[in-house]
Amino acid sequence: MREARTKRWRLKPQAGEAEVQGMTNEKCPPIGARLLVQRGIDRPAIASAFFRPSLEQLHDPFLMADMQAAVERIERAIGDNERIMVYGDYDVDGTTAVALMYSFLLRFTGNITFYIPDRYTEGYGISFQGIDRAAEEKVGLIIALDCGIKSIDKVDYANERGIDMIICDHHRPGDSLPKAVAVLDPKRDDCPYPYKELSGCGIGFKLAQGIAQRNGIALTELEPLLDLVAVSTACDIVPVTGESRVLTHFGLKRVNHDPRPGIKVMMQMANVKRRLGVSELVFIIGPRINAAGRIEHGRQAVELLLAKDQAQAEHIGVRVDGNNTARQELDKSITESALGHIEQDDFVRGAWSTVVFNENWHKGVIGIVASRLIEQYYRPPIVLTASQGRAVGSARSVKGFDVYEAINACSDLLEQFGGHTYAAGLTMPLDNVEAFRARFDEVVRATLDPALRTPEEEVDAEVRLADLDDRLARILHHMAPFGPGNMKPVFLTRGVVDTGNARIVGDDHLKMSLRMAGTQGPTFDAIGFRMGGHFERVKSGEPFSVLYTLEENEWNGRVTLQLNIKDIKSEVKNVLVNEPETHAATTA
Repeated sequence: MREARTKRWRLKPQAGEAEVQGMTNEKCPPIGARLLVQRGIDRPAIASAFFRPSLEQLHDPFLMADMQAAVERIERAIGDNERIMVYGDYDVDGTTAVALMYSFLLRFTGNITFYIPDRYTEGYGISFQGIDRAAEEKVGLIIALDCGIKSIDKVDYANERGIDMIICDHHRPGDSLPKAVAVLDPKRDDCPYPYKELSGCGIGFKLAQGIAQRNGIALTELEPLLDLVAVSTACDIVPVTGESRVLTHFGLKRVNHDPRPGIKVMMQMANVKRRLGVSELVFIIGPRINAAGRIEHGRQAVELLLAKDQAQAEHIGVRVDGNNTARQELDKSITESALGHIEQDDFVRGAWSTVVFNENWHKGVIGIVASRLIEQYYRPPIVLTASQGRAVGSARSVKGFDVYEAINACSDLLEQFGGHTYAAGLTMPLDNVEAFRARFDEVVRATLDPALRTPEEEVDAEVRLADLDDRLARILHHMAPFGPGNMKPVFLTRGVVDTGNARIVGDDHLKMSLRMAGTQGPTFDAIGFRMGGHFERVKSGEPFSVLYTLEENEWNGRVTLQLNIKDIKSEVKNVLVNEPETHAATTA
C-alpha cells in the first residue's frame, strides 16, 4: 500500500454572478454555467460555437506566414514530377504528420517517399544522413514536419546539395530562421496566424488545407486525415483549445466511428471496447506508436498508420505491439534503476531537481522514465544516457515551471537542445554532465517558486453530491474533448463519508461508496487509482473531503455516474490554500 502524498488544493478564480446568471437556463444548471464562464464562455453565441464545433471555424491557412510560398513550391514539384520527400521526427507527432502529408500528396503524385530518422544513429530532427538519402534518391523537395525550426546548418547543407526545404514546425524558433523555401510555424514572431498552439501534425494539416483550397478540394474531403491530427494533439500535450479543439473533435469522431486500419488494430490489441477520448489516445494509442521508434524504427509506425487494409495493419501491428511490451519492460527496469541511483546519491537527494545519468540506460525510454520520477520526487527531472559518445537526455517538468528556459540558462554546456515548457531534449559532451547537473540545480533553485515543490490540484468548483445530476453530466459531456487549456473539471466536496464498502482492489486502487455525512442523500460509487494509502482514513467513519472528476461508468448496459478521486483530505475546513471566507453554501 502506497503512502498518501500531500497535495495543495487551490480554488480557481470563480465566475461573476451576473455572467453565471446570464448562462444559466433549464438545460444548463448554475454549476455548469460557472464552469463555462470560468473558461471564457460567457455568452450564448460563444457557447453555441463551443458546443457545436464546425470545420467552418478553422482559420484560413494562408494567414500563416510563408504558406503561399509553401503551396506554390509543392505545386511546382507536382507539376514537374519532381521527387518529394516527407520528413518527420520519430515520435507520435512526427510520425502522424508524415502519414498525413504523405497520404494527402499521393492524391497528386506518385513520385514521393518518406523518411523517419533513426533515434539512435541520427537523433532528433533533420539529419545530414537524411539529406544525403534524399540526394541519393534525386529528391528535389523535402517537406519537414514537427522538426527543423532550429536546423539552420542542415537546411544550409540541403541547399548546397540542390534540395529545397519546407519547414512545418510548432516548436519555438531560435534567434534566426533556417533558409528554407518556406518556414511554417505560428510561433514565429512575424507570423500573424491567429492560433499558435497547433501540433506538428496540425501544421501539416494546415498545409494540406492550403493545397486543397488552391485546388478546389472541399474541406470535408480532408476529414479522413483528422484522426491523425487528434492523436498528435493528444499525445504531444498541446492545448485542446480553439482550432486544435475543433480538429480534435472531428478527429475523435473518425477514431471512434471509422478508424483507419492501423488505429483500429491498435485498439483491438489493447482490447479497447469503449469510446476513446483524449486521455485514451495518450495512454493507449500513443505508447504503441512511440514504441516503434523507441525499440525498432519510427518508420514502422508510419507504415502502420498508412496500412490500406486490416490484414496489412495486423501484420505490422503485431510487431508494434511486441515493441510496446518490450518498451514497458525497459521502462520498469530503468525506472527502478534511476530510483536506486537517487537513493544512493547525496547530491541528487538534496537537490531541487533530479538529474541522473547512466551510460547503459536505453535511450528510447528515458523520457518515460523522467515522467515516472516526477511521481516519486516532485521536481524537474532530466534522465541522461550515453549515445554515440555524447550524453543525451530527456527533461520533464512540474506544473508552473518552464524547464525549457532552465535548460536554456545552461546552454553553454550543451551541444543542442529543444522542446517546450514541460518537455525538452538535450545533448552534451559526456565530460559536461557533472557541471550541467550542478548548474541546472542552481537555476532551478533560483527560479522555481518553493510552493511549486508540492503538487497542486486546481479546483474548478465546490459542490455537494446532490448537485451531481444528469443535467451537469450532459454539460460535461459536451465540454469534451478535454485536454490542456480545457481540462476536465475538478470538483471539491467536503464532509463525505464512506457507506462501509471501502476496499482495496487491483494495484492499490481504493474503491468506495460515498454520501454526504449525516444525510440520506444520494450515494455515488468512487474509485481512487493507486490511492490505497488513504484506506484507513476512509474506513475511520469520520467525514473527509474529496477532489474528483465526474465520469460515466457503463456496466452491463447500465450507465451510472462515478467519482474518479484525485485526492483525499481528512480535514473538512481549510482544505484550500486560498480558502474563501465562507463555504457555508456548500457545506451546511
